Amino acid sequence: MQAPLPDNETDRLAALYALDILDSAPEQDFDDIVALASNVCGTPMSLVTLVDTDRQWFKARVGTDLTETSRDLSFCAHAILGRDLLVVPDATKDARFSDNPSVDMDGGIRFYAGAPLITTDGYALGTLCVIDNNPRSLDVEQLQALRALARQVTTQMEMRRHAIALANTTARLQELERRKDDLAGLVGGELRAPLRLISSYLDKLGSTGFHDAELAELVGRATAGHIRGFLDLLQHLTTMAEAGFGSESLHMRQIDLTRVTQRAVESVRPIAATKQIWILNQAGGPALPIIADPVRLEQVLTHLLFAAVKYTPSGGRVRVGTEIESGPTVRLDDMDLPDGLRPDLFPHLYYGAIANPSEIPGPDRGLAVAKKILDAHHATVALSDRPGDGTSLHVVFPFAQPTTTAQIADLIAA
Repeated sequence: MQAPLPDNETDRLAALYALDILDSAPEQDFDDIVALASNVCGTPMSLVTLVDTDRQWFKARVGTDLTETSRDLSFCAHAILGRDLLVVPDATKDARFSDNPSVDMDGGIRFYAGAPLITTDGYALGTLCVIDNNPRSLDVEQLQALRALARQVTTQMEMRRHAIALANTTARLQELERRKDDLAGLVGGELRAPLRLISSYLDKLGSTGFHDAELAELVGRATAGHIRGFLDLLQHLTTMAEAGFGSESLHMRQIDLTRVTQRAVESVRPIAATKQIWILNQAGGPALPIIADPVRLEQVLTHLLFAAVKYTPSGGRVRVGTEIESGPTVRLDDMDLPDGLRPDLFPHLYYGAIANPSEIPGPDRGLAVAKKILDAHHATVALSDRPGDGTSLHVVFPFAQPTTTAQIADLIAA
């Protein structure tokens, strides 16, 4: 049975295309997620699928060499119609899929579970799914982990797109500075004389009501001789306005760092549970106000925590806390194990987020993107690694200095 189109299909496709991810090269961050999903759920196949107009394309895959299939035959086209997991224990007994060619064959699909990839704007772009050729089910812990991993996929995609947007915003701001310098020279130099003539003429006309033919002729000649300068002035002003109001910039407001960190911890905890990794959440206590984009910052903290879980051996310990150092701080400690095993987080954080620029593709591109977003928040990142203590990451933010707008917003929220 072919799935109907979502009610918001046009906007959904626009959101998918805006991410500029279709037909992109494989990336280790996404490959790691499907490998973990397959391992957690005990299935031979796992996919990150993106549902296009007439196909489903696989950003990452385990257990198949296919890169895309027809949307008409897609299980995921059904999954994106809902907001939660679509679980099909036995496809041969499900009227939606029993006549599907990928089911109606020896060794075909029998089990499917797909978690929709829902953006922060509410669009389901595809799924993180696991597939088996035997009927089966998932327990509660596996279902929770699949949901959490799907959120991580969406975070990865949106963070990458936002890093590009930040680069565009930086370029616009640089253009704004250049235009300001050009404008100062234009108004302060060659246009000063004609502007004075125009002002003098208008003042006289306004105070006496009489037309001064001689002065008007001077104004006309001056204007004609500098018409290009006036047009440049208008162009500069227009460009400055466009450069200063990019829609892709961070949406900064006063938020509580402690609360955002707690949400990030709870988002990653189901994934940690599948590896028997204990997350000690010390992100409590008093509020720590900072100025930040709450959506992007939560995505960054979630990704950092996910990296800690991904690179920590099973049975490891990760400690997360918020405190005041030189400013409001998130502290992430990936702790050594008693038997001498060490987490592998330090080299990934160092080479992925600190030593290498984000423009260079690599296995830790997500960490580089996270660092770029933290830079835009004027946060300072400190990293250490000591035998016996493990890896320690400190992210320090400037103290909040709320603007009048932020204060008004807080009063309204209260």
